[in-house]
Amino acid sequence: MAMLAFLPGGSIGPVEMLIFGVLALLLFGKRLPEVARSLGKGIVEFKRGIKGVQDELNSVVDPRTPARPPRRRPDPVDEGRQEWTAPRFEPPKSEPISAGEPHEGA
Repeated sequence: MAMLAFLPGGSIGPVEMLIFGVLALLLFGKRLPEVARSLGKGIVEFKRGIKGVQDELNSVVDPRTPARPPRRRPDPVDEGRQEWTAPRFEPPKSEPISAGEPHEGA
C-alpha cells in the first residue's frame, strides 16, 4: 500500500472512496459497468496466472506434491436452449358434473 502513503492515515476511508467513485463516474459515465466488468475479469485472470506460477514453483521445489489439475471453465450458457419447466395447470373448461346427473359419454 505504498501508493496510498499520500493519504492521511495511509488507508482509504469513506471520503476517499466517494471521491474515487465520482471521478470514475465522470470519466466513464454510462460505460462504467462495462469497465468494471472487464476490470474484474482481468483481476480473475491475473489471480489464475499467479496460482499457476505458484503451483509450478511448488512442483519444482517439492516434486512429491502432486500438481493440481487445471480447473475446467464452466460451459457457456446457450441462449437458444430452452429450460425444462413443469406443465402449467389449466382449469377444466366445463362445469363439474355431480354424482346424480347422467354424463354425456354414458
